[in-house]
Amino acid sequence: MAEKGVDAYGNKLPEEKLTSGQSFQRFLWNPSTKELLGRTGGSWAKILIFYVIFYACLAAFWTVMLLIFYQTIDPHYPKWQLGESRIGTNPGLGFRPRPPEERVESTLIWFSGTANDGTWKGYKEDLDKFLEPYAKDSTQGSIGKGEHVDSPTNCQPNKEPSKGKFCPFNAKDLFSGGEKCSASNNYGFGEGQPCILVKLNKIYGWKPEPYTNNPEDMKMLTDAKAPSQVIETVQAGMGGVVINCEGENAADKENIGMLRYAPGNTKSGVIPSQFYPYTNQPGYQSPFVFVHFMGAARGILINVECKAWAKNIRHERQDREGSVHFELLID
Repeated sequence: MAEKGVDAYGNKLPEEKLTSGQSFQRFLWNPSTKELLGRTGGSWAKILIFYVIFYACLAAFWTVMLLIFYQTIDPHYPKWQLGESRIGTNPGLGFRPRPPEERVESTLIWFSGTANDGTWKGYKEDLDKFLEPYAKDSTQGSIGKGEHVDSPTNCQPNKEPSKGKFCPFNAKDLFSGGEKCSASNNYGFGEGQPCILVKLNKIYGWKPEPYTNNPEDMKMLTDAKAPSQVIETVQAGMGGVVINCEGENAADKENIGMLRYAPGNTKSGVIPSQFYPYTNQPGYQSPFVFVHFMGAARGILINVECKAWAKNIRHERQDREGSVHFELLID
């Protein structure tokens, strides 16, 4: 039998000249060699079996690795905590309300301070949504689904709760100094005297080390150039993390006006220590304070910086450690 492309005498036969269309059709299916896309049926079967086995082994390998990985972590507790984690031990601050979605990356709170104006309604709704879980009745919780103690009265001021439990944060206390920072009063936005919510960001296992009224702590505050309101709050023995806001620059300090904090209608806000540590307890609610801007200048952009004060909180403006920045503009 003569070889393919060779006549009976062993001479090479001239190659068949095909058009581009015919060549493509020949590539798709070659009837003389029974090749599909350049491969015979046996070749396709071998390569298919190879890739099935290869990807099956690959999937099995990653499944085993994933199972081993999940054996090393706990769904309730982070493996790396505090100084060992990427978050670290220095909490930042957050604020509410947030700007609308169309400028979500902005930190500007801009509205018209009149009762019938709609520019502040989005801010009110954002605060309402954030505070909604706080309106529910809460008891002192503990780790474990459905586990609760009988009463939250076991919580003592500035005393850490027992392990796995937490002291509920009663948002109603925020309104004890008056109703200015309440939903019924539109959080003061309708009067051009907004209440801005400021809170510490959660860090698993972190506990504050409050300043106390002793010479060493007073010197630390003085060296850190703490505002007089912070020093007065520490001297009053209120304890906890002190929250204080002020204008960033000289012009901002002049235009920011009088500030009061809820609860207590005080010169600086205080988050008591009994609300820490956060250990992913079911039902845990982050504590916060309201900053009431009672006389901010209108028509002027005011840069506001709020800082948290405790011995284990350091301030770094560039990375916003221990602080938060936002702008306030009231038309």
